[in-house]
Amino acid sequence: MALKEIDVRGTTAADPDAVWRLLGDSSTWPDWTPIDEYEPERPGGTDGTGEIRRFRTGRHRIREEIVERADGRRLTYALLSGLALRDYRAEIDLTPAATGTEIRWHTTFRPKVPGSGWLYRRALEGITRTFVDGLADAATSSRPADAPPAGHPAG
Repeated sequence: MALKEIDVRGTTAADPDAVWRLLGDSSTWPDWTPIDEYEPERPGGTDGTGEIRRFRTGRHRIREEIVERADGRRLTYALLSGLALRDYRAEIDLTPAATGTEIRWHTTFRPKVPGSGWLYRRALEGITRTFVDGLADAATSSRPADAPPAGHPAG
């Protein structure tokens, strides 16, 4: 079956460190996404890879593994179970920008059921947009009250 692709981008006034504090900590995901519950299954290794996490959203339960982690820059995870998909991989890249951080959430997958790829792509693109927007908003609002906005000197 053909590989499906989703590419969602967003920007935030928060600096990459503020965005990473949320993105890199799986326990925060229910705070800025529609995810109802996070449960750790296996902690990551010293480099943060290998973490297996379980998320519940409504009646849907999924398992994912962190397969790449470049602190402050990239988080990549693979779906282990929970959706009728195979070869699911999502790469989230953070890039410093003049006004904060650019976020790119790039996902690829293959449907297990013939003819269902368009439906999964449509649904996942919408949820990914919600994730990117939620991350951008949460990172901006998590900036300490006394910190100047990204790109502005203190004082």
